[in-house]
Amino acid sequence: MTSRLKIDFVSDVSCPWCAVGLGALEAALERVAPEISAELHFQPFELNPQMPSEGQDAFEHLNQKYGSSREQQAQAREAIRARGAAVGFEFREEGRSRVYNTFDAHRLLHWASLEDGVKQVALKKALLKACHTDGENPSDPELLVRLAAEAGLDPQRARAILESEEYAAETRERERLYTDAGIHSVPAIIINNKHLISGGQPVEVFERALRQIAGAEPPATALA
Repeated sequence: MTSRLKIDFVSDVSCPWCAVGLGALEAALERVAPEISAELHFQPFELNPQMPSEGQDAFEHLNQKYGSSREQQAQAREAIRARGAAVGFEFREEGRSRVYNTFDAHRLLHWASLEDGVKQVALKKALLKACHTDGENPSDPELLVRLAAEAGLDPQRARAILESEEYAAETRERERLYTDAGIHSVPAIIINNKHLISGGQPVEVFERALRQIAGAEPPATALA
């Protein structure tokens, strides 16, 4: 009998380790299929909730936040690029030029989750690619509308959401839910509402955790 897991993937589209973690999780899910399947939900987390709409120079931002030099940042980028390549995600060699606000992207992801879970996954992946592969601005409404359409969502509805405050309260409520639960770094992967895996772990770590959790619990009959 197939075990069905609920997976909440708490992350920010501006987080490179979230792209690595998602790629590794999906690879692990492929390894455990068909004995174990999962319903994946993306939950919001903002690394930089006070970031202005125009963004900030990426080197300046990381230097202020971590005190890292250009050489240290280049070394970190290369390590992340290698981890991404191992799970099929391509990072720009030169990295991002700027870091942007991601709240509107999270609002669209919340809406996508209400429309169709598969389309939410497609939108999330498109946003990660836009940020980390293409170097685009995830706060740009035109980009967000285009990516929503490419994910199979209604672009006119997406534009209407972005031009209003729709889903702002719901998105902030979800963010508070996870920060109040003690999550202060991402990715944070929560399985069946109680098992936490932190960070962009290797495929083998996710695979082992999925097998252990599925073996420890009866198959879920309903997903909240």
